[in-house]
Amino acid sequence: MVIGTEPLYVGKIHTDSDEGEGNIKYTITGEGAGTIFIIDELTGDIHATERLDREEKASYTLRARARDRLSNDLLESESEFVIKVQDINDSEPKFLEGPYIGSVAELSPIGTSVMKVTASDADDPTYGSSAKVVYSVMDGEKIFTVDRNEGIIMTAVADLDRETQDRYELVVKATDMAGQMGGLSGSTTVTIVITDVNDNPPRFPQKMYQFSVSEGAAVGTPVGRIIATDADMGENTDMSYFIKEEGDLFKVTTDVETQEAIVSIKKPLDFESKRTHNVVVEAVNKHVDPRFVDLGSFRDQTIVRVSVSDIDEPPIFQPADGAIMEVQEDTKVGALVGVISARDPDVKNKPVRFSIDRTTDQEMIFHIDPNSGAITLGKILDRETAGWHNITVRAVETENHTMASHSAVSIRILDVNDNPPELATPYEASICEDAKPGQLIHTISVVDKDEPQSGHRFYFTLAPEASSSRHFTLWDVKDNTAGIRTQRSGFNRHEQNVYFLPILVVDSGPPSLSSTGTLTIHVCGCDPEGAIQSCNATAYSMSAALSPGALIALLVCILILIVLVLLILTLKRHRKGQRMAEDEEDMRDNVIKYNDEGGGEQDTQAYDMSALRNLYDFPEAKSCDSGPDIRSLPQWIQANRVGGGAEGAATAAAAAADFSLFKGYIRKKVEQADADLSVPPYDSFQTYAFEGTSSPALSLSSIHTMSTTSEQDFSYLSDWGPRFRQLAGYYAPANPEEEGS
Repeated sequence: MVIGTEPLYVGKIHTDSDEGEGNIKYTITGEGAGTIFIIDELTGDIHATERLDREEKASYTLRARARDRLSNDLLESESEFVIKVQDINDSEPKFLEGPYIGSVAELSPIGTSVMKVTASDADDPTYGSSAKVVYSVMDGEKIFTVDRNEGIIMTAVADLDRETQDRYELVVKATDMAGQMGGLSGSTTVTIVITDVNDNPPRFPQKMYQFSVSEGAAVGTPVGRIIATDADMGENTDMSYFIKEEGDLFKVTTDVETQEAIVSIKKPLDFESKRTHNVVVEAVNKHVDPRFVDLGSFRDQTIVRVSVSDIDEPPIFQPADGAIMEVQEDTKVGALVGVISARDPDVKNKPVRFSIDRTTDQEMIFHIDPNSGAITLGKILDRETAGWHNITVRAVETENHTMASHSAVSIRILDVNDNPPELATPYEASICEDAKPGQLIHTISVVDKDEPQSGHRFYFTLAPEASSSRHFTLWDVKDNTAGIRTQRSGFNRHEQNVYFLPILVVDSGPPSLSSTGTLTIHVCGCDPEGAIQSCNATAYSMSAALSPGALIALLVCILILIVLVLLILTLKRHRKGQRMAEDEEDMRDNVIKYNDEGGGEQDTQAYDMSALRNLYDFPEAKSCDSGPDIRSLPQWIQANRVGGGAEGAATAAAAAADFSLFKGYIRKKVEQADADLSVPPYDSFQTYAFEGTSSPALSLSSIHTMSTTSEQDFSYLSDWGPRFRQLAGYYAPANPEEEGS
């Protein structure tokens, strides 16, 4: 609703109690009361003081009261009423989602839907036609149209071409009041993009391309690149290339990145054979749209002319893949084996010289003529040694030795019958003494180093010296084997235990060759079942002798056992020597016991007391004429010395030297023991079964210090461990009770 500058009358409230005397006071409360809406207190008239907009607020809810003017009491209960704002066409249509962007494929038929646009009108759609919107195209109506009521944009022509124009901009207008005079309107911009379809075939910019390549270029070498253009875009421009002519010498591939055709060599080129090649290349679209097939063929062709340039080439052998020759093994030296042919492929056709690569014929069995290429025999052949010979022939230009080529020549040696047949192995057979006549005792076969083309055929017979044998017969089986059968019964190994049967073998030739082999037949004793028990001193049941490999393994095992035994004995002897050396070096732990019983103190003949007193007290040797003091030596040395003569003097001097050596050794060990503070003390004592109280030899031990008169305390010996326990008992103080007893 639109109002002017004066308040607009809206309505009136009235109560039945109002008699028109002015005693009633009318008031209102609620939405907009006092601001937007005012009321006359005496008459109850309601006016709007402001401009109302239905699009902002469509209705207002108020409450009315009637009071006594004097007492201010309510005359009636409060009543509620609603003020509705009546709509007018004051809002134009608006495209809330604009501007719009749509797309349509080129060559789409007329009426193809592109997109839909929508305009909104804020007016009341239920009141009049203020919100009734219609659509129209203001600019671009020749290409596109829009549905008047729905706003759907459609094509108006069928020949949209993306390659001519790829986008269009339209102005679409929306008018309310159903398009009537006085209606409000709004507009928006619509951009329509024309999408591509595959409606254009590939086209080569040129109908002919020219390239040049050397005849020596390797297979796979690129010759050149060409490209066909396509007015379409995206995948519609993807194409494949094919060769229509000259496809045996060239091939074409497609560069997926640039869509270029790469023409390359498929087979070696030859300038002398053909100098120019016209290659027809065809480009075809990969993705053809069947809707546009009637527009024409989606392919194009061009000619690629390849010129081959000449280079100096090495000689070419004929045949190029090598030659196979045959020669009899009995061919004489110098005979012709075969001829190798090679030529210069260039236009000048320069002379060629031949040679044999001696790394393939180190024994120089063959020779070749350098000019003609004739291969001759240089040595006598033997097919049984080598049935084939593979040599390499080299051909070079006489004017340019860098131009060389090689060819393999295989020479097969044909066999001639120059080896007689032989028994396959030195045959031996055994028969029982009770063998019956006609019994097959052995089957023999032969070997022949020759290989006749028709195969082997051997003939067997007994040698002339055995043809009248009454013991055995030979049966030719006709399959290159023969059987030996007994001709009689009752063999006796004690009379004859071995038979030698010569056999003559003849081959089929030509020429026929023969040889004689001997079959050794042993007569053996057998059990009732026919099993061989023994043949003289040799038991055939033990005929499975050890092989040389088994004998070697056995000998190695025995040798290893012997080495192990010697090693163990050596280790034991080494350890025993170490223990003996340790025992000799450390004499402190030894307790020497003399268990022989003497004759007592009265027996003065058994021992020399002076020797006991002076045994370890040797004075230094004196250099005087009279010689060393005889009393300082043991009694047995004195006896030898007194014996006189040169022999006694020599013996005494040797004894003195020996005791001097012992004395120095003992002194050295004592000094080492005194200097080593970490070594505990060790006692060495000697025990005598009978020692008198008045022995002239006196006591040799310090045990007498255990007497009670000693001032030393040896109780600490018990703390030295088990090894000093007995010594501590000797030095322990005596019990007074025991002394008294």
